[in-house]
Amino acid sequence: MAELVAQAAGAGRSAVARFATDPRHLQILSLVSLLAVTQIWLDFQASAWQCAAAVTAALATQWAGDRWLARRPFEPRSALISSLSLCILLRAGDVWLFALAGLIAIGSKYVIRLRGRHIFNPANLAIVVLLLAAAPDVWISPGQWGRPVWLIFLMACLAVGVLGSARRADISIAFLAAYAGALTVRALWLGDPLVIPLHHLQSGAVLVFAFFMISDPKTSPAARTGRILFATAVAALAVWLQFGLQMREGLLYALVLLCPAVPLIDRVFRADAFQWTSSDARLTVKEARS
Repeated sequence: MAELVAQAAGAGRSAVARFATDPRHLQILSLVSLLAVTQIWLDFQASAWQCAAAVTAALATQWAGDRWLARRPFEPRSALISSLSLCILLRAGDVWLFALAGLIAIGSKYVIRLRGRHIFNPANLAIVVLLLAAAPDVWISPGQWGRPVWLIFLMACLAVGVLGSARRADISIAFLAAYAGALTVRALWLGDPLVIPLHHLQSGAVLVFAFFMISDPKTSPAARTGRILFATAVAALAVWLQFGLQMREGLLYALVLLCPAVPLIDRVFRADAFQWTSSDARLTVKEARS
């Protein structure tokens, strides 16, 4: 009996270890938990049908792309992260717009590529495309969830960034620091109370952007120096778009505009590039292409 218990405990530890080796598992868990909280306790969220449409379309597109274009086994985890991010941020009146968002997000990974990598964060690109094509029928949730929910999600995001094997907490923290700094400088320059930049920072949309979009290992610079410079540039451009051009979705537009610069940054700051390995659900390194 003791031997069976020991074997079961060993199997449990092995399963937990396998789960923790891929940061996408922790990302999915945190996004699902957040989506559940917002669905139960908060108003003005995407409906269950809208979320189902986004997730189904994303997974179906991933399946089709893996089978017929990439010719590899179906890998659902990245599609789940993208579609869950859409459910949290995107708002639209019609269910089909959520399905279209899932299709655009995942389809872009197979269509818009450079040197074997997709260029744009899928969810980010899908939202921007729909904002440009279908506004005002499509808009972005302000992501004001209340301080307790925001703090809990912040701790979860930091845990995912620090514990995840992708090691992308540096770009998330660099972005938040640069964004907070730019907002604070603006407030001091205008003589505004510091509660205003704090209010902008206490947004769930900012956290989703920082920890699930700009930190995407496939579309962010490989070298740490490059990631920090990239995060700072995105923060600066976002603040200018938001307050200089009065674009409320400045964060999303800034990332789309600067993502094409990532290959150039990788050529200047060379490092090994992360590649997802679907066979053993771990993240391995592959020599970055020159």
